[in-house]
Amino acid sequence: MIDADDFLNPALQAGFNFYTGVPCSFLTPIINRVICSETTEYIAAASEGEAVGIAAGAWLAGKLPVIMCQNSGLGNAVNPLTSLNYPFKIPALLIVTWRGAVGLDDEPQHQLMGQITKDILNIMRVPYGMFPNNKASINPAIEKAISEISKNNLPYAMLMKKGSIQNEEIQPLKSDNFISGELYDWTTSKIFPSRVSAIKNALEILPSDVGIISTTGYTGRELYEVADREQHLYQVGSMGCAAGMGFGIAINSEKNICVFDGDGAALMKLGTMATVGAYKPKNFIHILFDNGTYQSTGGQPTVSSSINFAKIAIACGYRLAFSCNDLTHFNEALNKSKIDGGPTLIHMRVRKKSLVVPGRPKIGPAEVAARFRDFLAQE
Repeated sequence: MIDADDFLNPALQAGFNFYTGVPCSFLTPIINRVICSETTEYIAAASEGEAVGIAAGAWLAGKLPVIMCQNSGLGNAVNPLTSLNYPFKIPALLIVTWRGAVGLDDEPQHQLMGQITKDILNIMRVPYGMFPNNKASINPAIEKAISEISKNNLPYAMLMKKGSIQNEEIQPLKSDNFISGELYDWTTSKIFPSRVSAIKNALEILPSDVGIISTTGYTGRELYEVADREQHLYQVGSMGCAAGMGFGIAINSEKNICVFDGDGAALMKLGTMATVGAYKPKNFIHILFDNGTYQSTGGQPTVSSSINFAKIAIACGYRLAFSCNDLTHFNEALNKSKIDGGPTLIHMRVRKKSLVVPGRPKIGPAEVAARFRDFLAQE
């Protein structure tokens, strides 16, 4: 058994300087130490998949992230680990607790996952080792993680058994008191504009040095056709993770970050809005293009027609939120967001169908991630 600092201090020296995840009782000591540390940052994610997206954004902004979760949470993380980290070549250290391990008398819900945890990591091609439980094994374990991450720029996992770390007192999360934001309902038109026209307007109004993260599907493909720039990142998978990735960048960068999201994607990880609202990055604009459908899969309807995303954003702690469905008010919302600061949500209803099926980006995901990281590194 080790103290949390026995691991955290050499991990920091090795470069691991950003932590996010979802708690497990096995992780309590290390999470509590990170929360009150002056040298590392911990972001409490609403889900493990969201944590992967946040960590990916942190890496783009120059951090070397650590994702902490229970092994049951691997189920929530499979999609982004395989469709975000893998194609974009984004590394991270996963500290995964081994609930239901052989010989451990654990709760019934952990029995099966305990048996298949290693199989899941193998199937995802995530190499792994054991989390150190004595001081002599700490440096070798960290060196192994760095070595594996350096090989392919991909995640590496440490499996943590019960009792690996000494207990610590629980520390409260650092958070501001809730302050209600400003809500604007500018829904006037009955004829919605196309998403392409709104994207064009956004690119004209937003400063040229704003980083843009676009959700998977037609939204990213349309952004690519309108303009392909180094400050554009087109997610080609990991549906629902665009806001988490954008948030992970915003809290680790001085650059302004804008997310082009979709209604189906936002609904998939609605908890990310709570995370954004809690930490309140001022350099974060969240544009939600809502066409009421899963367009790229055949136009099946979402449930967005009964959802008021702007009210949800305000309830979650966003500073500004707008509902609009015409380009005039969309432009006004963008201009006000630039001046007042975020986090801001602009819920923009758009036409259900694109006039032309957009092509796919001709630049590969790993190249997109590398050039975006270089863009963020520029002063």
